[in-house]
Amino acid sequence: MSHVRVRFAPSPTGFFHIGSARTALFNWLYARHTGGKFILRIEDTDKERNSEEFLNIIYSSMKWLGMDWDEGPQVGGDYGPYRQSERGDIYREYLGKLTAAGRTYEKDGAIWFKLIGERTEVYDDFRKKTVEKVANKPVVIDDRIRGRVERTEDEDFVIFRSDGSPVFHFVNVVDDIAMGITHVIRGEDHLSNTSKHVELYQAFGAPVPEFAHIPLILKQEGSGKMSKRDKGALIEEYQNRGYLPEAVVNYIALLGWNPKDDREKMPLADIIALFDWDHINQSNARFDDKKMAHMNMAYLLEQPAAHFIKNARDYFERQRPDAPALAADITFFDEVMLLAQPKIKGVEELPDYTCYFFSEDYPLNEKALEKVMKKGEPLDRLRELVAALPGFDFSTDATVEAGLAALAEKNGRGFGDYQSIARLAVTGTNAGPSITAIFRLLGVDRVRTRCERFLAARSA
Repeated sequence: MSHVRVRFAPSPTGFFHIGSARTALFNWLYARHTGGKFILRIEDTDKERNSEEFLNIIYSSMKWLGMDWDEGPQVGGDYGPYRQSERGDIYREYLGKLTAAGRTYEKDGAIWFKLIGERTEVYDDFRKKTVEKVANKPVVIDDRIRGRVERTEDEDFVIFRSDGSPVFHFVNVVDDIAMGITHVIRGEDHLSNTSKHVELYQAFGAPVPEFAHIPLILKQEGSGKMSKRDKGALIEEYQNRGYLPEAVVNYIALLGWNPKDDREKMPLADIIALFDWDHINQSNARFDDKKMAHMNMAYLLEQPAAHFIKNARDYFERQRPDAPALAADITFFDEVMLLAQPKIKGVEELPDYTCYFFSEDYPLNEKALEKVMKKGEPLDRLRELVAALPGFDFSTDATVEAGLAALAEKNGRGFGDYQSIARLAVTGTNAGPSITAIFRLLGVDRVRTRCERFLAARSA
């Protein structure tokens, strides 16, 4: 069994966003690639900002994305507790080790970590001592992605606040030591903290884990790190919109990682097999919600019919419970959904895209109306179609197409001359599935009634 142990350590102080999901995913992928362990650890020491609601969102979002954890809350493990709020005794024990080694002191009510090195008092212009600088050796970090990085810590730093609570640097290192973490995979913005952490590892006499600082995710509009407040940042949003989790995982995996074989849509098993440090970029990645939507569409197109229908019904029941579609005949609903599958980018588009199948109260697209009514005498063509409808066979798409083709030939017109005005009359728009399939599913009575109502409205 692999010795690799990685962790994802979120704080339940906000919604689960793309950046957190990508950090969790890279850790999870590395654990699965190496046969190691993926640990979920909750950094919930900020009592004022922590929320059980946000914690549950973290759990549900990770499960939705398929990122199961080998140790952590809800599953247990040998190195718990896995919530920092429950690890106070462990922190006090480790603080005692530093104190016994002469590496701590108290100042202004807080407990400080004492660096080793020659100290120099620094004064301002008024000869008031401002800080004590430490001539310390550079900390060398052999980062798996950034390469060799040297940083020097020249000032002692706080590890316990005056209120007795431990700070991030201390608990982060203590937990990694106590849980046997071998690789720390996190965002590049944490690189500046790493020299402090290495100093603490060394002070405890513990092995320093391997570090891998992954590139940041930039917001799609302009520069700057993407945050949970940016458009398209929240995982829960994609879950509610009916996105497929496998599509979201595939897209997020490509934010900073590239398999170097020009592929984008990849089975998860292939991503796991190919995931390694050499294929992680040093340059920052830019989030693009259009590419995310395109990836989702690619997965939707390949979904087996039963899976797509289930996703569609789940979405309607969850997001549009009052939609007329839910009252439809099951077979009719299924046929409509499958007819829409090749045409949509996401399940969230289905209610508006298919509304005219389930209700006579559907919107009329004014731009489509203006465009269609400019071509020749569309109302005359629609009247010809209404007159011919009793002779149509509505049993299959092919028989409907044959009826339209025969009508066009009889009147010396093209198939498209009838298609555009017929589509507008029965759907309210000029785009969508094939007109023959629409006719077949609606049936001759509904098609004739809609055409006649459209003619009456235009002739008044």
